[in-house]
Amino acid sequence: MSRSARTVRQGALDQPADFNQQMYEALKSAPWWMMSIGFHVLIVVISTLFQTDKPPVALAPIVAASMNPGEVPVEPEPPIASDEIEQVHQSDVQAKEPSLVDEREVSDHEETDNDMPTEQSLGESGTGDSSFEGPSTNGLIGLGGGAGSQKKGFGGHRNLRAGSFGKPREDALEDALRWLAAHQSPDGGWECEGWRKWCDLKPATDGERLEGAGKPNYDVGVTGLSLLAFLGAGYTNRSPGLFGTVVGNALKYLRNVQDAEGCFGNRSSGHYVYNHAIAALAMVEAYGMTGSAILRSPTQKALDFIAITRNPYFAWRYGVKPGDNDTSVTGWMMMALKSAKLINASDVKGGKAPSLTYDEEAFEGIKAWVDKMTDPDTGRVGYQQRGTGPARTSDLQDRFPADRSESMTAVGMLARIFLGENPKTSDVIKKGADLCAKLAPVWNPQDGSIDMYYWYYATLAMFQVGGEPWKKWEAAMKTGIIDQQRKDGDFCAYKGSWDALDAWGADGGRVYSTACMAMCLEVWSRYPRVFGAN
Repeated sequence: MSRSARTVRQGALDQPADFNQQMYEALKSAPWWMMSIGFHVLIVVISTLFQTDKPPVALAPIVAASMNPGEVPVEPEPPIASDEIEQVHQSDVQAKEPSLVDEREVSDHEETDNDMPTEQSLGESGTGDSSFEGPSTNGLIGLGGGAGSQKKGFGGHRNLRAGSFGKPREDALEDALRWLAAHQSPDGGWECEGWRKWCDLKPATDGERLEGAGKPNYDVGVTGLSLLAFLGAGYTNRSPGLFGTVVGNALKYLRNVQDAEGCFGNRSSGHYVYNHAIAALAMVEAYGMTGSAILRSPTQKALDFIAITRNPYFAWRYGVKPGDNDTSVTGWMMMALKSAKLINASDVKGGKAPSLTYDEEAFEGIKAWVDKMTDPDTGRVGYQQRGTGPARTSDLQDRFPADRSESMTAVGMLARIFLGENPKTSDVIKKGADLCAKLAPVWNPQDGSIDMYYWYYATLAMFQVGGEPWKKWEAAMKTGIIDQQRKDGDFCAYKGSWDALDAWGADGGRVYSTACMAMCLEVWSRYPRVFGAN
């Protein structure tokens, strides 16, 4: 009830005796003809209430006073004939999602614009193990996997595969996700440069600039990385609690920044292909974990754009069919395509989700490019020239020497494994694993060896290789990654994040570094071992 309505009613209650007395005296002294008129007026008023073909009566002042300013009364709609109900329902669905829902698809539950929790998430099958069975893995799919904790009411899922470090790793992962959640923008994305101003725990001080600001032209890419971190922990837009809301808002953001051709983000610089490839991978994984009809269209469009941008017979670089290729962009595109292929080969949500179409010939192009970039004698993979290692801009070459990272080698190894090359029998993969084992994670800000991009790809690749190379790498992750997470302050500042001290920290900032390190901690549950290595 509004304040004005309460005032009117209170005024009537303040003097009940006076009002009743005045009414009694008025009626007692009224002549008989006035009573007769009043009686006939009452009959007319009652009769109008039963007439349905009359226009609605204007609101009485007391009713209008009880409404909120600007509120319009809702009149009941005329009844709908039974044969019209289905038609109205279908038109309503089309009006909600004209460009995102394929009319041929029928979801098994009512989808909403945000596709918020309406059913059990795909990470809730209980404790995980090395068999990767149950709905959280979608058969062959290692997408997501369900590594989230159920502590502190965040609605996560305990499906962590057995791995090293136990509770310290779980705590580090949860703290990383809490930090990312605290710095998500209202539009659902993450800002490389302005991450501090969106903290939901404490307002930023005017003019305050904390360490770890990146560049805004990579916002779409780091949003994809952040979303992948939540998906890798088993959270989807249907998960209960804070993290489910975070994922739903991030997916909504990506849908909003996708253009008609399927590209995520603007194309103001050639590096937009990084943004698209990473965002596409996140969208593919989200679709693989939910089978959501709302996500299928943007997922398919993202894969279509990947096909458009690839160079004939080879791979990708900057722009649409630019004529030259590089291993870095190719790695991200390969991950998105591999995930799409796994979805098509697997059951989603306990049934077959509508399959995705993708550039099947791209896998041959990826293989051809990786072969061209791999030195068969050393196993090292180059960026654009055979066996030369990672790329460094001229201003970063002295600070981050190329020989301190094997990022391209890790990308090449992972591509070979995902394309069917057995690490147990492949000489170049074995040689690449030996190179990576010699450059395991060490947190040394002085020698330029911190490379979170490299650590992410190598963690995935070395896990696939298994054996002694993986054991060495895994042991190094404790001191080189987990122990380096910021524990000071609160989640609004640094706690839960990693300092952006590698070669790409100035571009992606603290959001990039934190998302990458969180994904490293999810490797045990993110993808199954293709060849069952120990």
